Amino acid sequence: MELLGMIVAVVFFVVGFIGTVLPILPGVILVFSGMVVYGILTSFHELSMYFFLMQGVAVILVFFIDFIASSIGVRKFDGSKQAAVGGAFGILLGLIVLGPLGIAIGPFIGAVGVELISGKDLNHAIKSGFGSLIGILGGTILKLFTEAIMISYFFISIS
Repeated sequence: MELLGMIVAVVFFVVGFIGTVLPILPGVILVFSGMVVYGILTSFHELSMYFFLMQGVAVILVFFIDFIASSIGVRKFDGSKQAAVGGAFGILLGLIVLGPLGIAIGPFIGAVGVELISGKDLNHAIKSGFGSLIGILGGTILKLFTEAIMISYFFISIS
């Protein structure tokens, strides 16, 4: 069962990483689920309650990273709260319309569009769009880094 658990966990980890980059899949939830499935298949022999408590804290951290990184990016470039929401909406719409390229272009277009609709001038809107893009991309990098630490801790715990 340990080998099956390892295979399932690694599949969850890989799909989780993909989900962190492509917002259609719940990346960190999949990473955490891989650990839980491994635990179930091995009767939680190598993974303690402390392990899952620490992983749970990391999951919560990843959820906050999304909100905080986008807000910081927009705010650093003098954008509004609505621009941050527009950037988040833009990444989803961009992914649907443009595929993976939409992940890079969507936040920018979403934030710029919202700022223009709210009456901001074009230069300000572009600046906000750039901030949204930087915030979302920076947040994604932070989430991937946090998930890599989670997975490393998993492998350290089971060795």
